Amino acid sequence: MATIVGNCPRCGAQHTTFDVTEANYMFTQYNWQNWFECFSVCRNCHRATIFVISGDANGDENFRKKHPREIAISLTDGFKIERFVSLRDHATHHPPDHVPDEIKAVFEEAATSLAVQCWNAAGAMFRLCIDLVSITMLPTEDVPGLNSKTRRDLGLRLPWLFDNGKLPDDLRALSACIQQDGNDAAHRGTLTREDAEDLLDFTTELLERVFAEPARLQLAAERRASRRRQET
Repeated sequence: MATIVGNCPRCGAQHTTFDVTEANYMFTQYNWQNWFECFSVCRNCHRATIFVISGDANGDENFRKKHPREIAISLTDGFKIERFVSLRDHATHHPPDHVPDEIKAVFEEAATSLAVQCWNAAGAMFRLCIDLVSITMLPTEDVPGLNSKTRRDLGLRLPWLFDNGKLPDDLRALSACIQQDGNDAAHRGTLTREDAEDLLDFTTELLERVFAEPARLQLAAERRASRRRQET
């Protein structure tokens, strides 16, 4: 039976040994790093935890290619513990495709906060997501009606983007309440579940329009061009 050394989230024991009784393959990253979920039992408290582990770049290359079921010694020689499965894994909301990594990470943090019923934290992170997206849509040059305060303040920036055709107008009505909800989360801590879910809906639609739809159209155009080249 394989073992792994880590900190127990159940009893708090540090650098304790776990017996790994089962492992489930998740995915491979970078064409070499295998990720697994491992059902592990703490030898200190005898309670179970599911760890998410990944191949360690500093570990033995042949060792980390193996499935944990094939290993009868410590997995620590080839794998590292990334985290343990918790309530955060209940998150069922994912950002649309083709979203930049920085914004994707913020969205996922917001979705995790939503899953664990931290409405104000979710609201603040969704607002940050909107802020990061919208600020990149502003022109860099000076234009009438776009002063430093409008650039800095999300509450002024969104109306400017709608008024100047930078954002689709059918999202305008939704953005008014979303913007206020975001301010509540950041400053007064009064968001409800419904407020946080409104923010989720608007943020998802915004990311879809700004990133996903243009990327899909571009990919479709590239496929069409490729087919035309093959015909000639």
